[in-house]
Parts: sequence; C-alpha cells; structure tokens
Amino acid sequence: MRLSVLDLIPVRSDQSTSDALAATVQLAKTADELGYTRFWVAEHHNMPAVAASSPPVVLAYLAAQTRQLRLGSGGVMLPNHAPLAVAEQFALLEAAAPGRIDLGIGRAPGSDPVTSMALRGAAGRDDSDIENFPQYLDDVAALMSIDGVQVALRGRRENYVLKATPAAASEPRLWLLGSSLYSAHLAAAKGLPYVFAHHFSGQGTEEALATYRSEFRPSDLLAEPTTFMTVNASVAPTREEAMDLMLPNLHMMAFLRTGQPLRALDLVEDAKVVELSHQQQEIVGSGLERAVVGSPAEAADQVRALADHFGVDEVMVNPVGSAFRGVDPRTAPARASTLELLAKELF
Repeated sequence: MRLSVLDLIPVRSDQSTSDALAATVQLAKTADELGYTRFWVAEHHNMPAVAASSPPVVLAYLAAQTRQLRLGSGGVMLPNHAPLAVAEQFALLEAAAPGRIDLGIGRAPGSDPVTSMALRGAAGRDDSDIENFPQYLDDVAALMSIDGVQVALRGRRENYVLKATPAAASEPRLWLLGSSLYSAHLAAAKGLPYVFAHHFSGQGTEEALATYRSEFRPSDLLAEPTTFMTVNASVAPTREEAMDLMLPNLHMMAFLRTGQPLRALDLVEDAKVVELSHQQQEIVGSGLERAVVGSPAEAADQVRALADHFGVDEVMVNPVGSAFRGVDPRTAPARASTLELLAKELF
C-alpha cells in the first residue's frame, strides 16, 4: 500500500506562522525519509489555524529540502486565480523538480465570503469564474503542455502561441479534487485522476468514487480511473493519547461548522477543558468516526480497512495531532510520530 500526506500547515496557539512553516518542513523531510509517495499542501485563506495560503510558494520551499517525494497542491482553488498564472507557477515547479510535481485543482473558494471577495477582486475574478471552471481546467492543462495553446488573432496569418513556460521537458500531473458529485462527474468526463475530500466531509465518498469509476472516459492524460482517498489521522503509542492529540482539530471543525469565531489550534491541555454544545459534540463524534485514530496496530488496521472498502491502493493521511504545552513551537512531534508509526506498520 502507498501512503501519502496532506498538510494544511496548522498553526497552534503556541506558534507563529514561521514556527508552523518550520514544523511543516520537518514533517515533509520525515515523509521523504520514510518513503511516503506524495506530500500535498492545501489552499486556505484568512484562517487563524491554517497557514497554507499559497501552495506554489510552499511547494517551492519544500522541493529544495526533499529528494523523492511527489509534491503537490491539495489543492489550488482555481476560481481564485487566472489559469495562466497557475499554469506558470506549476510549470516552473516542474522544471525545478522534474517528475515530482502534482497540480491538484479544486473549485471551492477555500475561505469565507468576505475574504473570497477580497481575494478574487484583487485578481480580477468573480462568481462567473466558478461557472467557467471546466473551461479553465482545460486551459491550465493546455498551457502547461509542451506545445502550449494556439490563439487565433484577427489580422494575423499565424496563430499566436501561448505557453506557461518556454521549453517544457515534462508536465505536472493534473488532479481534480472535490467534495461533491459535481467534481466526480467532471473528472470522469475529462479523463482526469480524481480525489474526493473524505477527510473533510466524509459524506458521499462511496457514491462519488463509484460515479467517477463508472463514468470515466479515457483521455490523453489517463487511460483508466485513478484515485485515492484522504483521511484525518492521529496515531500514538496508546489510543488515549492519540484521542487527546486529535481533540483540538475536532474542536476546530466543530467551531467552523457551527459558525463560531475561529482561533489558532488549541494545545491538548486547553482543548480538554473546552465545553461544547450538543451540536458541536455531535460534529466531534462524526469526525472521530471517519478518522484514523489509535495505537499503531489499531491505526494500521483502520487504514487497511478504508483502502479495502473504497478500493484504493493509496491513502493520503492528514496528520492532525496538536501538541502538549512545552513542546518546541518549531516542531510538530505528534504529526511526525503519526507518519513514523504508520510507516512501521504498513511499509
């Protein structure tokens, strides 16, 4: 079984952005040394507990400090950006780290409406860009290709050639991400590899993957359906410790989904004294049900069961463990330990 990593660059209450980024670098190095397949970073904006606002910037930084990991976006939220800008960024990353770059693309804003408006307004984007998403997806793929795009101009005999980079020798691998059936239908129609955000919603994963596989049409990019699954994970020597370390992340999701003010990720000691509403407790319970959590042997069994149930040979874990008070803020020992303990059981 192949294991990969999803990282949102979580920011704990004891960390600055610089600290959180340093911890992510150490996590990527750990994944690289252990033999994980890929390491993806997300795009989220104006969230106190998430520092992953610019995947290409983070990936360039990680590419210089890792050797064999495939590095990618999980994902770039395309309606926030001009297709040519995204194509240029990832074509350049591929040139710097040939054969190691994945471009995962999503349709969601990755933020609240106010932040989304500010972000899209600055980039000249609006809601029509969501409607044009399928065309923009094609544009990115074409612009990153070795041949580029032929543009017909009035009054000119020869087409104008538009490329993301002057002399591409290889191309990033394009993936479509989603948390709804829309993305499953689109990925199948365009013959793209597809990943459903099971770690985020946990609802509709089976239906989405079945839809993608049944409707898939081969393309120049892909001959057969290709997918894997994502899952939140916390692994520790004991199940009790793994549960404690995961609690701050579960609380964060409960606050997000009940419209409460967001804050940096709590330390474990602080999370254990937080009082939740009944609705928030239900959200926490639901998050636990779809997560991998427990001792190494328990967690490995859960990963195998998920892979078997969803018919995948790769699982991407989002290591969400927080930290106890007194931990070096430039490290994330619980997240690194999750990767180490899973690798020992599954590799």
